[in-house]
Amino acid sequence: MSNQDKNTNIPTNVTWITGASSGLGLKLAQALAKQGDLIIASARDESALDVLSKSTPNIIPLPCDITDKASLLSAATYIRENFSSLDRIILNAGTCEYLNFPDPEWAAIRRVMEVNYFGTISCLEIALPLLRASKSQPHIAVIASQASLAPFPRAEAYGASKAALQYFFDSLRIDMASENIDVTIINPGFVDTPLTRKNNFKMPFLIDAENAAKRITRCIRKHPREINFPRRLKWILMLSNVMPVTWDKLVAINLPSRKPIPRRSTNKQ
Repeated sequence: MSNQDKNTNIPTNVTWITGASSGLGLKLAQALAKQGDLIIASARDESALDVLSKSTPNIIPLPCDITDKASLLSAATYIRENFSSLDRIILNAGTCEYLNFPDPEWAAIRRVMEVNYFGTISCLEIALPLLRASKSQPHIAVIASQASLAPFPRAEAYGASKAALQYFFDSLRIDMASENIDVTIINPGFVDTPLTRKNNFKMPFLIDAENAAKRITRCIRKHPREINFPRRLKWILMLSNVMPVTWDKLVAINLPSRKPIPRRSTNKQ
């Protein structure tokens, strides 16, 4: 189903996107489908996926909970039975929970890691054999975060999960080089999504999901090592590496209200 003649109406690439029912994943699915990709859109929210597939050509809904073994097995079976290969996977599904000190819910760390890290790796495990079968230049893209560049209060679980993704996929890139599979790590700043709207603090350089998707789709076909935006935020966050003591003091001074941030409804789509 992939890599057909560009002069036909058949999609030229098959792309699997996780977390595609809302926010950045939804906008990426819409943007890439409009560019001609055949999109396998996964999420837990089956009704939202149905709406997406009916409103946008070239999108196939595939409900899946990336932390549930049975759900993953069902998704893997469907993809293998219906597609001879994948050309790209965009590992976007994720969640966020904050630790509210002095009495944090420690179980939140495991919940966040199960979605953001282990769930992501499980999807990669499913996709890799099909990526190897691609007749084009297979591509792995993962949504990490600029949050991993600097320590933030309450963000121990989220930041650690994204830092783990950064290291894993940097290492994976080296191992995949011999197989001619490219790896791109995407590090957005604050993107306006249902998840971030629950934050009770100011989010600098906040951009909407459609704008973020445009930035990613503009670059992703070049298969870069990384996509970072907004760059202004990246340079500010890198201050934590150059002057860590100063960073800690600045962040402490500007701590948001100690009012607990509500537990997230996970976006582990």
